[in-house]
Amino acid sequence: MKIYAGSDHAGLSLKKILIAHLEKTGHQVEDLGTYTSDSCDYPDYAHKVAEKVLADPDSKGLLVCGSGIGISIAANRHPGIRAALVHCSLEAELSRKHNNANIIVMGGRIIGEEIAKDALDKFLSTDFEGGRHEKRIQKIEIS
Repeated sequence: MKIYAGSDHAGLSLKKILIAHLEKTGHQVEDLGTYTSDSCDYPDYAHKVAEKVLADPDSKGLLVCGSGIGISIAANRHPGIRAALVHCSLEAELSRKHNNANIIVMGGRIIGEEIAKDALDKFLSTDFEGGRHEKRIQKIEIS
């Protein structure tokens, strides 16, 4: 699967770990930055990833900032993006099953590496259930 990844400086370390994990498990990853630990602004990377995911509907996104909160808020400003901030594999699974999330978000200062890998694996291996959840997803999109 194609994954677009982005982070700010606070999420850089975890993003690198997760990209290596994704590539090891056979996914194609495009890292959209940041590439250094110099202070930068998380919305820049949220917007880059959101735009790529919207342009490539079969893809998914990965975003990481310090807490995961700011970068998820920025990504969710894009109609059609459902960026889910997760802290465990159960939240990752439910974000796909019930919310059809297309971007997984984590806090680099919050979540441990192994839990982050497990959550990412669950996110990518879980399908949207549809059914009763479909009408709820449609209600998210306002014109």
